[in-house]
Amino acid sequence: MDCIFCKITNKEIFSEIAYEDEDVLAIRDIKPKAAVHILILPKKHITSVNHLDLKDSKIISAVLMAAPKIAEKQGLKGYKISINVGKEGGQLIDHLHLHLLGGKIEEMP
Repeated sequence: MDCIFCKITNKEIFSEIAYEDEDVLAIRDIKPKAAVHILILPKKHITSVNHLDLKDSKIISAVLMAAPKIAEKQGLKGYKISINVGKEGGQLIDHLHLHLLGGKIEEMP
């Protein structure tokens, strides 16, 4: 598979890690839209929200449960979580990921 996020979760490509556990890897966005802009990825390749299956409920739960841990570690009192789905929804990489944004947030298209 030629997925850049899979290569990052497998440590084949370096990225600045903000959080990691058994099911989740969180990295800093290379084109941040906020003072804090972190991408939260499941380590398992799931293309998008449209590709979730009931068997993925533990993984998606882990991804969501990582958000408050990451926000606290970043010193955020409030934050925004965004999920883009499909090219028309702004998803640039076909690997499910959440955008955690905090601090001064730019308008997202």
